[in-house]
Amino acid sequence: MALSTMDIPEPAQTARPSASLPQPLRGMIPPMVSPLLDDDTLDVAGLERLVEYILAGGVHGLFVLGSTGEGPSLGSRVRRELVAHVCRQVNGRVPVLVGITDNSLAESLALANFAAVAGAQAVVCTTPSYFPAGDAELLHFFKSLNSRLPLPLLLYNMPALTGISFSMELVRALMAEENVVGLKDSSGDLNYFQAVREVAADRPDWTLMVGPERLLADAVALGADGGVSGGANVHPRLLVDLHESAAAGDSERLAGVKSRLAQLAKLYQLQPGDGGPPIAALKFALSCLKVCDDRVAPPLLPLDRSHRAAVEQILDGLGLRNSN
Repeated sequence: MALSTMDIPEPAQTARPSASLPQPLRGMIPPMVSPLLDDDTLDVAGLERLVEYILAGGVHGLFVLGSTGEGPSLGSRVRRELVAHVCRQVNGRVPVLVGITDNSLAESLALANFAAVAGAQAVVCTTPSYFPAGDAELLHFFKSLNSRLPLPLLLYNMPALTGISFSMELVRALMAEENVVGLKDSSGDLNYFQAVREVAADRPDWTLMVGPERLLADAVALGADGGVSGGANVHPRLLVDLHESAAAGDSERLAGVKSRLAQLAKLYQLQPGDGGPPIAALKFALSCLKVCDDRVAPPLLPLDRSHRAAVEQILDGLGLRNSN
């Protein structure tokens, strides 16, 4: 049943909730797209179908308002609506992680408090990206943020979009903060990931996730706890299989999964613009599966019509449209 905006709880300062986050959190945690009907209207029915579609794939959590979720491009009302709807619908079946990245510390805290009230289990934040910031400024920012958070915090390394990477010194300093419980690395650099893994050796409870699915198997071999992979919006079971086969060291099963993953990865070659994120292709694929609308938030552009037949062919090759 759809929820109205009257059902959205008001943000409030709260004590840390009793709901716990597995530490470390393991498995496939899809960075969910944000279904929209227009620039400032949530596609609620599509969101409800998307949540159930992803959960049916056996995922281990949901990450909302990340990069794939266009979090920084959405207005505060839509962000809160999405968080409230997802937490209400998931109802504790898996952990819900909420992206709170903002150039304003106050806005990040306000959304974190809202997420706690709504029932999320953790928040995720990358670096502010407008003013130049070195380690001293970033350490002050994250310690100030963390000291007032009502939920555990995962750091989010996304240098391609923020222009800033968490240095090893910064990671080590933030590891001393008990409430900072992990890091998602979307740098695409396995050498960087391995360096973080070595720094994090002193925190066995720390969650280390990798973003790009093409690196997931190798990252798991290096000690990754799981993946936050955009392709899991379209084919959640395939990405769950990828993680499980890599974690089990099942090379035969992994080879078969990678073959199918190569087909899914063709979606990433269809994004508009100059090497931008594949959000438009993912959303169009979901619209072909009758899950949700394909509208993207500005400044992104919808998938060019010339690419739409290719998306349909990819889905057919994976057998997805036959099952929907």
